[in-house]
Amino acid sequence: MRANTVKTIYLDYNATTPIAPAVQEAMLPFLAEHYGNPSSGHALGRAAAEAVAEARERVASLLGTTAEEIVFTGCGTEANNLAIKGVAFRDDADGPGHFVISAIEHPAIVAPMRFLERLGHEVTVVGCSSQGVVDPHEVEAAIRPNTRLVSIMHANNETGAIQPIRQIAEACRGRGVLCHTDAAQSTGKIPVRVGELGVDLLTVAGHKIYAPKGVGCLYVRRGVVLEPVLHGAAHESGMRAGTENVPYLVGLGTAAATAERNLSDAADHLAGLRDRLYARLSAGLPGHTVNSGQVERLPNTLSINFPGVIGQELLDRAGQICASTGAACHSGNVERSATLAAMNVPEDQARGTVRLSVGWFTEEENIDLAASLLLDAWERLTASD
Repeated sequence: MRANTVKTIYLDYNATTPIAPAVQEAMLPFLAEHYGNPSSGHALGRAAAEAVAEARERVASLLGTTAEEIVFTGCGTEANNLAIKGVAFRDDADGPGHFVISAIEHPAIVAPMRFLERLGHEVTVVGCSSQGVVDPHEVEAAIRPNTRLVSIMHANNETGAIQPIRQIAEACRGRGVLCHTDAAQSTGKIPVRVGELGVDLLTVAGHKIYAPKGVGCLYVRRGVVLEPVLHGAAHESGMRAGTENVPYLVGLGTAAATAERNLSDAADHLAGLRDRLYARLSAGLPGHTVNSGQVERLPNTLSINFPGVIGQELLDRAGQICASTGAACHSGNVERSATLAAMNVPEDQARGTVRLSVGWFTEEENIDLAASLLLDAWERLTASD
């Protein structure tokens, strides 16, 4: 007799993506026979160095830049830290500086900024609209004579709202201020071309584009000087010391090439899945609201508020579904996320927020089943009130 198995429906692609089969296949040889150090002059070292160079070219192609402007890092968080601290520490002799971020940034931006504040730097946090979009004029108004860097994410990880980075970058350039964007969520889902965005620094996280966790990169516009966060040998043009993680860089390069090749078709496919999911949910969910539903969003992201329930309790009832919520429960208290609070989403709505994000391997049948499971869980929870 075969044991019953519960089919997991993964709708948390904004949290992390599975490693794509092509990525895994490309990595395997560099976990076994091609184990040389890229800095070594012998045959094994040269093979590794060539693989790293090819990966750099592939990432650069996805971002519309040159290989010389790509600095590989251990993750997106490290790339953000390199951008922020690299700018802050290079000008230490000039005394404390000023930085601008938004109220919807990821902790990988907020935490290093708070660290800079402990060192005497100043940080201004600009707000956003009720739809979760930052106003470029508000960013420009926050710039001071001693502002060193503006860092605004390209797309919000919770709601998918796409930010007006080009306009923000133009405002920064007009004031002689560097502009950084964390593009971890947008890369591979929508076009992310550094020339079109006009930014000086841009972060990519490998595990958001079907590469492994533990690899990322920072685009550094030619001419921008950063103080390294990691000191040692002169790897990555002197900006990031440490022997290169060749298998993971090969994986990142393969993921970038795959994303670039399939970008347009993938975006349409993702949007179709997201809209199918929303159509089925909205038909059976009176009184619901959608966060950032009236602005341009990532094609794969649906942040929806289930009325009258707590998001985590809803997901617990629909145990097959892997997704995220917009509020955290601590000691019986439900607290809105920083993003939803910045958007002034009412607490009774925020407590029922669920973020559903689809990906390359999401199937239509999973969409229909997920909608059915979520609606059934919602009906059972609200019926017990």
